[in-house]
Amino acid sequence: MKSKSIKHTGKFQGKSNKLGGGGRFAQLAKKAGGGEKGKKIAAAVGRAKYGAHKMAKMAAKGRKK
Repeated sequence: MKSKSIKHTGKFQGKSNKLGGGGRFAQLAKKAGGGEKGKKIAAAVGRAKYGAHKMAKMAAKGRKK
């Protein structure tokens, strides 16, 4: 049976699945319902896992791309 977890390599919708690449965030946001609601849920999960400071750094890096 295959795991349904998010893959840590490859790409998702043109975004890298490496940490800070945006692909893992996009996958989680889509899985959480998509749209703004999914993005908010993914951001909350990211802040809980990585902390507000590291999440803010990754978001700034994503905006620069």
